[in-house]
Formats: sequence, structure tokens, C-alpha cells
Amino acid sequence: MGRTINAIYEAGVLRPLQSLDGIAEHAQVRLTIENVEPAGNSLMDCIGILPDEDAEEIRRVVESEFEQVNPNEW
Repeated sequence: MGRTINAIYEAGVLRPLQSLDGIAEHAQVRLTIENVEPAGNSLMDCIGILPDEDAEEIRRVVESEFEQVNPNEW
């Protein structure tokens, strides 16, 4: 049975963040390690992850929407 769990690496030991129910003591398991970066909250965190065409489309939409904003309505 396969499943994915999150863990913290501390002092040379992986500490699971969820219960490992169903795994017997001393059981051999196979681990696949994938770094999980905290989610960013700015547009700068997205640079380089979109294909150029998608980034260009987003830029066009943003410019188009900002052109429709009338600062006198604020």
C-alpha cells in the first residue's frame, strides 16, 4: 500500500507529521524525498514557473484591466 505523508527532517531523523498507522515496528519502507517549499504570497514567487506564452497572456490581461480603471472613481 502506498501513501504520501509529510515529515520534518531534524537532527538527522525524519519525523512524520501524520500517523503511520498500519506500519509495523521495524518494517522496511521505501522513501521518496521531495523538498516542500513554503507557499509564497507574491507574484515574484511565480517568476520562471510559467511558460512564456502564459506569462505574456497574463501581462496583457492585467494591462487591459488596469486601463479600464478610472482613478477619478475612487
